[in-house]
Order: sequence, then C-alpha cells, then structure tokens
Amino acid sequence: MKFRVFTEPQQGATYEQQVAMAQAAERLGYDAWFRSDHLLAMDVDGAPGPTDSWVTLGAIARETSSIRLGTLVTSLTFRHPGLLAIQVAQVDAMSRGRIDFGLGTGWYDAEHAAYGIPFPAKRFGLLEEQLEIITGLWGTPEGETYTFRGEHHELVDSPALPKPVQQPIPVIVGGGGPTRTPRLAARFAAEFNVPFRSDAEIAEQFGRVRAAAEAAGRDPGSLVYSAALTTTAGATDAEYRRRAERIGRDPEELGRTGIGGTAQQVVDRISGLAAIGVETLYLQVLDFDDLDLLEFLASEVLPKVG
Repeated sequence: MKFRVFTEPQQGATYEQQVAMAQAAERLGYDAWFRSDHLLAMDVDGAPGPTDSWVTLGAIARETSSIRLGTLVTSLTFRHPGLLAIQVAQVDAMSRGRIDFGLGTGWYDAEHAAYGIPFPAKRFGLLEEQLEIITGLWGTPEGETYTFRGEHHELVDSPALPKPVQQPIPVIVGGGGPTRTPRLAARFAAEFNVPFRSDAEIAEQFGRVRAAAEAAGRDPGSLVYSAALTTTAGATDAEYRRRAERIGRDPEELGRTGIGGTAQQVVDRISGLAAIGVETLYLQVLDFDDLDLLEFLASEVLPKVG
C-alpha cells in the first residue's frame, strides 16, 4: 500500500507551513503530499486565509525533489479547463513529472458566494467535458491543434501547449455516485478515490468501478483504488486523545469512522482497509503544527503495513 499525506490548508495554514509539511513528508518517505482546493474555511476562521492550490503546488514543486504532489481534488468551478490544463502542465514541468491531477465538481457553495464565483446547480456534465478537454489538450500531438465543441465549452484550433512532462499525467476521479461517477472513472481515471466513507461503502464503490471498467472494455486492474480518511494517532491512548481533540474530533468516533488510535490500532485499521482493496491511502492530517505525527506514523505504523 502507498501512503499519502492529505491536508486542508483552507482551515488555516500559511505557505511556509505547507512547504514544511511537504518537505517533512518527503524526508519521511511518504509517497505524496496532497492538498484540498478550497477558498473558505469550515467551522473555523481560517486565518491567515486561503492559498491557491496550483500556485502553492508550483512553489512546493521547486522546494522538493522526489515526493509526488497533487490535489484531492481541484474544483472545476474555479478555473476554465483550457487555463487549468496550462497550469497543471506547467507545475508538472516545475516538478519534473511529479504531479497527479484530481478533478471534481466542487460542492461548497458558500465559498463560491464569498469570492464571487458562479456555482452551477448541475455540474456533472461540466466535469465530463472538462476531463475530456484537459486530457485532450495534453494528448494532442505536438504540431497539431485541438478543437472541442460541447454543451458547456468550446475550444477552436488550440495549439494544445504546453505539454506536461508525464504522458499522461495520472488523473484521479472520485466520489460516491453510483452510476455516472464509475463510468467517468472507467473512461478517464488512472486512480479512483473514495473519500470519507465507511468500509462497506468503499468496497461497494470499488465494485461499481470495476464493473464499469469491464463494461467499457477496460481491465479493472489498470486502475488504482484509493481512499481518504481523517487520521491521527499516538504512542499512548492519552496522546491519541489529545491529538484527536486538538483537531476537533471525538476520539471514539474517529477510531470508528477514520483512522485513529495507538500504533497497533492504526495498523489493524489500515490492514482492514487493505483487505477491502485499498491500494493507496490518503492520510488526512489536519494539524500543520504537529509534524511529529508524520514522524510517528512513518516510524511506528507504516513499516508494519506498507
């Protein structure tokens, strides 16, 4: 299993805190450092304020050397797909080919209202078009042009530049939609992610994606199956509880619905996730001031389940 650190900077994190965590994750051997793509904090004031995901990742790409970087997931409402294709390709070049690209519909209407961004009621059609446009631009041979005419977007004779270093950049699609989401993953995704669901829901959604891949004539084993869960731990139960309370989570509930507990409890929890088919695990770490947690997990947990 691969382990990735997943963060929520909109809750209150400077660029300096983000790069420090990404560098710590790289030093400790995590596979990737990912961040959310949000502009408004949830249940806290969010000071000093949001940071743009792709500006931040471009900078972190130049301050790291081996760890993979990405979003879980970029909101399609924030950027035009043509511009987003340029931004991600540029950051892939800045990182020398270390980007994974997650794209989703967005869901938090309040952040759109707060920053004057339109929030369409129906967004799944937009997601399908944007995935087709972005991958189409990246995949167009150099010297040729790309044209797309859809219900929501139109591109005419685009030079389809710049090209990313990776051909192709791994695309992440995720969510719990029972029908359209699995079909979209089968068509576009290198990885399918289920965030913040129960084990039963994760296993059921993986099954739907495998079935959709088979129906599309694709080998289901060609996709990576991943999950994201809030994570904290401690050398003792008391330390675990202190960490859970510091991020505003009930220790008992987190132990059931996320990943939480002492080292052995977390090992057992991750082993259960592996048993239902999770191949890559995003450990949602919410405390940017607690890099010791990454150290603890890397030394006391991950060697036993990796």
